[in-house]
Amino acid sequence: MTEKNILEKKTDLRIEKTEKAIKNAFIELRSKKPLEKITVKELCAIACINKSTFYSHYTDIYALSEAMEHETITSIIRSVEHIEEYTFEVSDEFTRRLCLAFMSQISLIKILFSGKEQNHFGNQLDRELKKLIFRKYPDYNDVEKNILLSYCIQGTYHAFLANPSADTDTFVRTIEQIVRCLQPMLT
Repeated sequence: MTEKNILEKKTDLRIEKTEKAIKNAFIELRSKKPLEKITVKELCAIACINKSTFYSHYTDIYALSEAMEHETITSIIRSVEHIEEYTFEVSDEFTRRLCLAFMSQISLIKILFSGKEQNHFGNQLDRELKKLIFRKYPDYNDVEKNILLSYCIQGTYHAFLANPSADTDTFVRTIEQIVRCLQPMLT
């Protein structure tokens, strides 16, 4: 390894460490207060960085929040095995896997998307899943199917929020049954 490569690797590790400190501090603060009440100054104090370091990574707290929200949505979608291989004939199985992926990150979701940001998660998940679906099925992008997909995606999220005492198995099984009933409209 050359001296330049060693230096670049050290720099990359420092950047990663700083990013992690910023994100951990943000999660700590976000779990205690609304997004609009978090200041860069207090985040920097918790992350043990200065303001200029923060601003070299993000333009403001909202940009950080948006980046973390996007990472969470992307992580959920990527964690669904073979997501590109699903067809509408097995939409119930896709729904099962998506629910489990979503539920595996529920603690982070509840922190990042709490308060005024609660509906933001459903909207972002809706948008990102539709991108994926429309890439695979370009003919599928019509008004009726858009409505149906939004109903399934956002309905699942809001049903989960409205039923926090439901056990995972019952919740996922119920959502699968709903999707099976809607399946004829999907194909």
